[in-house]
Amino acid sequence: MTLPEDWTLAARAEAHALHRGDHVAVHCQDRSITYAELHRCSNRTAQALRTAGVVAGTRVAYLGRESEYYYSTVLACAKIGAVLVPVNWRLTAGEVDHVLRDSGARLVFAEREFQPVLDRVRAGLPDLAVVVTLDGADPRDPGAGLRSWRAGATEDTPEHRCGPHDAVVQIYTSGTTGRPKGVVLAHRSFFTLPAAMGEAGVGWLDWRSDDVNLISLPGLGIAGIGWFMHGFNAGATNVVMRMYLPQDAVRLIVRHRVTTTFVAPAMLAMMLDERGVGPDTFTSMRKVAYGAAPISTGLLQRCLAVFACEFAQIYASTETGSVAVCLPPADHVPGSPLLRAAGRACPGTEVKVVDRAGRPLPPGQVGEVCVRTPARMLGYWNLPEATARTLVGEWLHMGDAGHLDENGYLFLGDRMNDTIIVAGQNIYPAEIEKELGDHPAVADVAVVGVTHPEWGEAVHACLVSRPGASVTPRQLAVYLRGRIADYKIPVEYHFVTELPRNPSGKVLRRVVRERLAAQARPVAAAAVKGD
Repeated sequence: MTLPEDWTLAARAEAHALHRGDHVAVHCQDRSITYAELHRCSNRTAQALRTAGVVAGTRVAYLGRESEYYYSTVLACAKIGAVLVPVNWRLTAGEVDHVLRDSGARLVFAEREFQPVLDRVRAGLPDLAVVVTLDGADPRDPGAGLRSWRAGATEDTPEHRCGPHDAVVQIYTSGTTGRPKGVVLAHRSFFTLPAAMGEAGVGWLDWRSDDVNLISLPGLGIAGIGWFMHGFNAGATNVVMRMYLPQDAVRLIVRHRVTTTFVAPAMLAMMLDERGVGPDTFTSMRKVAYGAAPISTGLLQRCLAVFACEFAQIYASTETGSVAVCLPPADHVPGSPLLRAAGRACPGTEVKVVDRAGRPLPPGQVGEVCVRTPARMLGYWNLPEATARTLVGEWLHMGDAGHLDENGYLFLGDRMNDTIIVAGQNIYPAEIEKELGDHPAVADVAVVGVTHPEWGEAVHACLVSRPGASVTPRQLAVYLRGRIADYKIPVEYHFVTELPRNPSGKVLRRVVRERLAAQARPVAAAAVKGD
């Protein structure tokens, strides 16, 4: 596929610095940085990376919360052909070790808060040659360490020619086996959707140079970095949250006159529940995109009344690189049956549903959802067999069950890979089952997601105890701490005599979910951490 040569983050950063250099690119906390400053800062970091031995194709890791320094580092890597590997700061030491080891990262930028995690794993990572501490001792100056490290570097733009098909980020996402895989994305992933929307004259999702774009989801995943990059490429101002808190989101929307954002439905509900929120709060908003779960009629009615702007639902994955399916604003009518749909294929994207043999199915028949999009991943890092299973020709096999209707709307059913989505965070049962299965009192276990009124889904574990053994939910929660990230720890533990299985012995998670859904009760937020 032939794409414009300037469809690269490096070229866009240089163009913005030249044509709208004084426009604010990023707000974070009480700091602002213009497009010209962002260009110069990323040039300095790029030059310092070269001095440290980073070359095209080198993996550079980033372990920290959201800030302008994160996105400046993404651009720095793009300018010299390096590939940024975001590391989820909520992961345990063992999980961080896997990401750094699997990626072969040569250098890692880390905030001081997460240095203890690196200290625990660094000795076993011979490829990791350099650790750069981003911040200093003064919390009011979060970039002091980075500036000190690159002090001798120039602001000259590095001489490196990259193209739209070149790798730029490697985002780790888990599959059904629970093993994190590095999804390699090219520059084109951040350009194809806006271009296709513009060519088709479709305003389902659009980005404008005068937009103020709230980044409320973590940039370590495709939802956060993708939404930022769409705003960045348009030359908009991006308001970056260090971590999502509903009261802060409301405050930032009001203070900065935010016009666009991308959230999970649970995040919308949290904002609406904040004290003092009413029809006068969100008058600056023109469009809200949401994903990870459908929106209920009740929540949509509240949102339309209070936000008084357009809403669009999106369906995507890290592997698609960008939005694949969208339920446009015109279909957001309370009570409409289309609210149960994921939406229609975006311009430039195709969707089909296939049977187990890969044959396309007619409308109404359920099968596996497949997507063809020019934004798709280059592949899984060092996993050619997994890549071949997921990316068949130009078609991505999404691992989700669904069907198309006669008008091309996609309706999703049970996820074929059993992924649990809690407030926009993907959680994979096999990973949790492995850890619980190692407990001496556990003979058998199945982990599923059960509908939750606040978080979309909650993690539940159904267990069979070993004969003569006894263990409490509290003991299991404590046991899991440090083995998996806190947000993955089940909020409920159910003890049964046996788990439902099919003739081949595989646990029927669907049956487990159905049984638990009937008895699920609301869980306090504190219980998510096993308290």
